Amino acid sequence: MARYRRRWGYYRHDPYFWPYGYERTITGMVVGAVIGAIGTIIGSLAGAAWRYRSELAPLAVAGVVAWCAQWTHSNTPKVWPFIAAGTIAAVAVLAAFPARWRRLPWPWLSRGIERAYIALCVAIGGGWVAAATHAGIDAAPLPWLALAGTVLCAVPWWTHRRRRAKVRVERVLETWPDVADAAGLAGTRAVSAVVDAWGWTARIALPRGRTAGEVVAAVPAVESGLGAAPGTVRAEPDPRRADRAYLRVLDSDPHAVPIPYPRPAAGTASIHKPIPLGLFDDGTTVAVRFLRRNALIGGVTDSGKSGLLNVILGYLAQCPDVAIWGIDLKGGMELAPWAPVMPRFAATPEKAVAFLAAAVDEIKLREAEQVARGERVWEPTADRPALVIIIDEYVELPEAAHQHADTIARLGRAVAVNLIVATQRPTQKAMTNNAVRSQMDIRICLRVRERRDVTLILGDGMLSAGWHAHKLDLPGKFYVSAREPQFRTPRPARGYYITVTDIVRVVDEHGTYTPHPGPSHTDEPDDEIDTDTPDTNTDEPVPESDGHPPNGNRVAVIERPPTPERLLLDALRNAPEQGITVPELAQTTGKPRRWVYRRLQQFTSTGHAEQVSWGHWRTPPPPTETDPG
Repeated sequence: MARYRRRWGYYRHDPYFWPYGYERTITGMVVGAVIGAIGTIIGSLAGAAWRYRSELAPLAVAGVVAWCAQWTHSNTPKVWPFIAAGTIAAVAVLAAFPARWRRLPWPWLSRGIERAYIALCVAIGGGWVAAATHAGIDAAPLPWLALAGTVLCAVPWWTHRRRRAKVRVERVLETWPDVADAAGLAGTRAVSAVVDAWGWTARIALPRGRTAGEVVAAVPAVESGLGAAPGTVRAEPDPRRADRAYLRVLDSDPHAVPIPYPRPAAGTASIHKPIPLGLFDDGTTVAVRFLRRNALIGGVTDSGKSGLLNVILGYLAQCPDVAIWGIDLKGGMELAPWAPVMPRFAATPEKAVAFLAAAVDEIKLREAEQVARGERVWEPTADRPALVIIIDEYVELPEAAHQHADTIARLGRAVAVNLIVATQRPTQKAMTNNAVRSQMDIRICLRVRERRDVTLILGDGMLSAGWHAHKLDLPGKFYVSAREPQFRTPRPARGYYITVTDIVRVVDEHGTYTPHPGPSHTDEPDDEIDTDTPDTNTDEPVPESDGHPPNGNRVAVIERPPTPERLLLDALRNAPEQGITVPELAQTTGKPRRWVYRRLQQFTSTGHAEQVSWGHWRTPPPPTETDPG
């Protein structure tokens, strides 16, 4: 008790202790209130300064520059020439080497306009510091110059679009804990965010036991919590970590207006490069590699299939290492404008059957040529181009063509012979053979009418994984599914809009009916090459090929300079019954006998050649059917 009495005696003499007198209690309350108010004001100002730190940054930099100038003037005023020289050198470095600056990953240095702004600020700040170091910061007219320079440098900073967008996103992410709690994602946190021209993308960290699928399922609730428009928020898992997810929010839709078609630079197009099809919703390019890959394009009427085919054709027509065949079973309405860039074009079922049969023959010729060359994969060049067969309305193909299409889909990959198929609804019945649909490595799904059509085009489980093609609202919007990592998650895209003028320009530049002529090309037309305007004579039906060229001659599918291996195959096929000699083969191919003997051994092992007698060779005759009786 004595201890408490001693403490009471100490405190009761305190003038601000409330039990000791009524007057002193009032004084203490007033002083406490004033101190509390001052603390509240200071805290509010500090919070506002932190919240608007981006807007106040130019003023803070101006204050630091003024302090540095005052310090150098007071301590080392003779260094002003060095400050001026350093400023001139920094501005010169920023102005020089623009090509090297553009290679940097930072936009504030790689973009010329932003680099010019930095150079301007360095010139103004460095020049003022040099002058203030020599004369003092209060020497006229330096204070007024400081004020004018601060305003001049601050206005571009305050009005910069990317800075303002970043600040807005940071303020939105500050409210993420409340949004997450309301959306049923309690415990998640926003790790980082990236701002682009159309919105922003945040990386969300998930607590243990939570998955990215929960974020995907909570997208409607997140839209409500952020106050975003329906359909402007998209979530997808992080391919590198299971406890992370990406949240994409659109402020403006890059797909709201048609996207003009950008032509590749002259001489740069090649089948070895990915073909740009359009833009994702974050503004990045949808570039798909079509070499040695079959593609399926599906969507309802007016969904944009023909436009997407035109974009693909517009690029392929400019590739010197590609030959294009077209089959349009709408009577030629869709692909007819591209006929001048196609060695073969069919608009009738009969020609479609003949062309697909010829493509099978081309695959066999290429396989034999690869065996002779000792190569496993056909690498397209201008002399040995890839063959891309585009079929519009695949469902309209006659029954006889499906067997050839199946063979092309299964065997054409290694020799660069591939299909690009467009159809409205690729059901198992429409595709006829399950192998054709299963060999489609690239799946492009435009707008569909029913949810089950998403499964028909993209495959099982894609609808539940977020590939909602039935919600696409504009022609040309699509989802693309392929083996590349960027195509494994549902990201809506919109194809480029290619106009009739664009098509005419490409056709005028590259439309020669024979896009791959070689040095050995003559003016005499090849009877086996259909290079005329499509369907000029469709009265006579074209017989279906049995897999072997008629009259023992090869099917000249693509006009190009023949390789020595193909010359050898042609000579063996055209050899008489008693065969052809090795010296004659060497003269035909222009190769030495050693090379001819080595190729003959390879052809013999694969069944493409046989020795009739000593020194005489030919192609084995086709097998004949025997009577089982």
